Amino acid sequence: MYSKILVPTDGSETAAKAIAPAVQLAKQCGAAVVGVTVTDPYPYSGLAESVPITADEYRASTTKAAEAALQPLVDACKAAGVGCECVVSEDIHPWKAVLEAANEKGCDLVVMASHGRRGVQAVLLGSETQKLLTHSQLPVLVVR
Repeated sequence: MYSKILVPTDGSETAAKAIAPAVQLAKQCGAAVVGVTVTDPYPYSGLAESVPITADEYRASTTKAAEAALQPLVDACKAAGVGCECVVSEDIHPWKAVLEAANEKGCDLVVMASHGRRGVQAVLLGSETQKLLTHSQLPVLVVR
């Protein structure tokens, strides 16, 4: 059915809701899991006179945060005996980075969580899940 399942996470409680269903589905299908988290690019331009943090310090900090965000997925896969590979992408648009990772890694399903916002709140806050659903050529399983 599926051979590689992409699971995007930002380390939040909401994103964590997709981990157990994704790992269970991967185990049932004999699929591998690809975890992805997206960091923001270095926010200071080379033209700034002073910066509160260097680019190297910023990347070290975001790498550490990315590894922490992915660790629950890695642990769940290991406990279930499911293969897991992780990707850390950098982009100002997380949904784009998630789709690029899915394409690069040959994933055939995305499993992700959603806050389930509706109405005006959804319009005002936007949704990475909604953007991914709009632009994805792959099937997307949304967990609430």
